[in-house]
Amino acid sequence: MNNKTHSVKLNEIEKKWYIIDAENRPLGRVATEVARLLRGKHKPTFSTHIDCGDYVIVINTDKMILTGNKLNQKIYRRHSGYVGGMKETSAKTMMANKSDRVLLLAVKGMLPKNSLGRKMLTKVRAYKGSEHENQAQQPEIWNF
Repeated sequence: MNNKTHSVKLNEIEKKWYIIDAENRPLGRVATEVARLLRGKHKPTFSTHIDCGDYVIVINTDKMILTGNKLNQKIYRRHSGYVGGMKETSAKTMMANKSDRVLLLAVKGMLPKNSLGRKMLTKVRAYKGSEHENQAQQPEIWNF
């Protein structure tokens, strides 16, 4: 009798492409679903130490919504590393100019903070409009 737990190998992992429409959906809900697909938690072969997730395309990021008063109060900060190098951008400005970057930052915060998480983040494609340039991968629509 063989009662050993099967550990999935890298060559056994099937990677798929999924497309998510973010129109009229809250930023956090979209980001959690993207992070879940990237990690591979929707698969029965999920393993924490292997990148077994899928590729995700997110369209209509410019039509995502921020609930509550986040549009006016949320601030994105970055620092150049130099004295006085802190830059601040409001969520309203970011949603108007770089709504795809807003989604990527939200997803980045939900992934592991190591080399595996950085590798997973490269498998996201976010687009402002409804057009995307990944038709060749034949993505499936993911509803949640």
